[in-house]
Amino acid sequence: MNHNMALFQNNFFIFGLFFFCITTLVCSNTASRHYTPPTVAPLTDLFTPLSVDQGFSAFFGGPNIKIINNGSMASIALDKSSGSGLISRNDFHYGFFSAAIKLPAGISSGVVLAFYLSNADKYPHNHDEIDIELLGHDKRNNWVLQTNIYANGGVSTGREEKFYFWFDPTAQHHYYSIIWNTHHVVFLVDSIPVREFPNRGAFSSVYPSKPMSVYVTIWDGSDWATHGGKYPINYKYAPFVASLAEMEMSGCMSNETVLPNSISCSKASHSSSSRSDPVYGQEFISLSKQQITALDWARSKHMFYSYCKDTSRFKVMPSECK
Repeated sequence: MNHNMALFQNNFFIFGLFFFCITTLVCSNTASRHYTPPTVAPLTDLFTPLSVDQGFSAFFGGPNIKIINNGSMASIALDKSSGSGLISRNDFHYGFFSAAIKLPAGISSGVVLAFYLSNADKYPHNHDEIDIELLGHDKRNNWVLQTNIYANGGVSTGREEKFYFWFDPTAQHHYYSIIWNTHHVVFLVDSIPVREFPNRGAFSSVYPSKPMSVYVTIWDGSDWATHGGKYPINYKYAPFVASLAEMEMSGCMSNETVLPNSISCSKASHSSSSRSDPVYGQEFISLSKQQITALDWARSKHMFYSYCKDTSRFKVMPSECK
């Protein structure tokens, strides 16, 4: 009896130790995503935010769009009846584009919140697009940041990369930003560059070159968004509501009406020495040493997918990956 009791206690201890180790490992992996990011200059401080009404109009799902705080903030929602979204009142040929976004809390598998530039309305067969897509999660996984860029209408030429966040994007607003000019496209989160796509001419066929509108939308991406469509939206958790604030759009505008912090494309100089262009200073044409350090940090610790490593999709790697 004493021998059996000792054996039981020993087995119980081993099982407990095993359970503790597994739990600690899982918790450690989850907690490891919450790093303290490097310090970078906050590019969003360089521009004055626009009121939502000043910069945007309803794109679709009007009843699910709410303008609040005298136009300084908005919410867009997805429910069983419809998603919703905003579109910029102006087109841009290049610039700096940013929004402070607070994502829906709770289970959000299949939900897609997109902050992006596109000209699909004007070039349906050869459009350009620069995407920040925030993909919802199931019970076991966090929200995912997906970036993408392509030109001339070919979705097959998309250049996707995916990242985990180093914070909870549902707890408060965080800045999601895009730099687009003749030098490069840069994707930033809280001014941390997570991806730079330089325009070296070697892959100009996939470099956006035509004026685009700015969009922010929330919609049902059940067929692909969460683990390749494995976890569709469960509308018992609806509505899925995202909060938007501090919308910034600055650069070269192709429209006659010019917003604050922007200039007419007809007056813009594509020279890096131009003082009239609000997004052609040195901080926009190349990454600083501080930003390069932050970029390396984001990619080494948080990126978990890159098209450059997807040999099942690309039998021959795109030229920029070599």
